[in-house]
Amino acid sequence: MRIGLTAFTSRGMELGRRLAQGLEEQGDLCVLTRGGKEGLSLADWTEAHFLHSQALIYIGAAGIAVRAVAPWVRSKTTDPAVLCCDENGRYAIPLLSGHIGGGNDLARRVADLCGGQAVVTTATDGRGLFAVDSWAKKRGLAIVNPRAIKTVSARLLAGERAPLHSDFPIRGALPQGLALAEEGERCCLRVTDRAVEAEEGQTELVLAPPSLSVGIGCRRGVSAEQIEAAFLEAFDQAGLAPQSAAWVCSIDLKAREPGLLAFCAARGLTPRFYSSEELAQVKGSRSSSDFVRQTVGVDNVCERAALAQGGQLVLGKQARQGVTVAAARRTYFVDFEGETL
Repeated sequence: MRIGLTAFTSRGMELGRRLAQGLEEQGDLCVLTRGGKEGLSLADWTEAHFLHSQALIYIGAAGIAVRAVAPWVRSKTTDPAVLCCDENGRYAIPLLSGHIGGGNDLARRVADLCGGQAVVTTATDGRGLFAVDSWAKKRGLAIVNPRAIKTVSARLLAGERAPLHSDFPIRGALPQGLALAEEGERCCLRVTDRAVEAEEGQTELVLAPPSLSVGIGCRRGVSAEQIEAAFLEAFDQAGLAPQSAAWVCSIDLKAREPGLLAFCAARGLTPRFYSSEELAQVKGSRSSSDFVRQTVGVDNVCERAALAQGGQLVLGKQARQGVTVAAARRTYFVDFEGETL
């Protein structure tokens, strides 16, 4: 986690150094700045870290933090976590993005490091209930329609049954309040890698799991925009959720292809590359091309690359403007282990 810390007093800086050291020992990347002392205004510091860090920690008055971040607050799905700590380290208060941004968990870690108390105010946490957005974030599920989060939370807070439908097997006991939807019952939480069009006012929360491996082949010099267009068109035709793309795979000859690398970076996906010999060993490919074999040493790139990590082909080769796309679904479990409350 990339974390920016700022403090405004000598005592606050002392606490900031302790926190930065402790958080870095836990694997975070921290930058500590003395407010008003290093040539960077609080407004400029907040802008830089709000846009490029995953969490901001203000060591000082809560009002300072609130006023500083106010111009930048946009959405609970994209805003970084924002915390406030008093300079004595007695309280760690998550002010923004407690669930999806990880602010509540970070506050608990900070409180442990400074021997203080985390002041968590979100309703589900306060009542010891399952927080669906926090769970989705930890498990890597994409929230397709964030406005519907309140549907699940409201049911749980009211002590009502929250029906769940999953296209994938479930591991672990369901948290209190969640129940598998019965046949024909309208669910309020759905886990699927199929494309679901989120309509205005939709109350069913849709979560897209990281279940699909995307194989891509492309001509030299193809742009990221062309790859994006081919990817979206292929997924649309197959009825697959783009948010469920977990990996992008191709032949190692494309390991330095700028457009492909830019496409992966824009979607936050790590590319994986395989040699022609490795791809030739992959089973389950449907397409074959003598031209491709003569060019790169294997008869098909996109389907074989998609299947290189196992699974079943759910999207056969689709070609568009010098780009080929395929997708495979790997074994996936909706994991609730350790989440039962």
